[in-house]
Amino acid sequence: MLTIEQIQAILPHRYPFLLVDRIIELTPGERAVGVKNVTADEYFFPGHFPHHVVMPGVLVLEAMAQVGGVLMLSMEQNKGKWAYFGGVDKVRFRKPVVPGDQLVTEATLLQSRGDVGLIRVIGRVGGEVAAEGECLFVLRPVPE
Repeated sequence: MLTIEQIQAILPHRYPFLLVDRIIELTPGERAVGVKNVTADEYFFPGHFPHHVVMPGVLVLEAMAQVGGVLMLSMEQNKGKWAYFGGVDKVRFRKPVVPGDQLVTEATLLQSRGDVGLIRVIGRVGGEVAAEGECLFVLRPVPE
């Protein structure tokens, strides 16, 4: 299990763009499970949408990708690097994510070669799939 402080030691993201609160399972090079607790006071809800708030799909995908980033960067050979989006495929949004939900993302490494990795992500709310897809990551040294 990783706390928010340990996640921040791995990912460069910070408020308001850090969208993973805790990693509850981690097997480096294989799988990670992370949690985003969606609260009513998220910065994006006042504009998306007034009177019917829904977490934007791109931010659901970003939250899931950050769990994938933790998985990629937890591998010993990837220490001292950042994981950048290289692409997304097969993304589907199945259920809206709203205030009070807990988005639980399972990230599974499909392939890793050199500085490129492909991860399957599945985000669930209450056990139901909210979103899923594949994220391609490109690793680069941490900028100076």
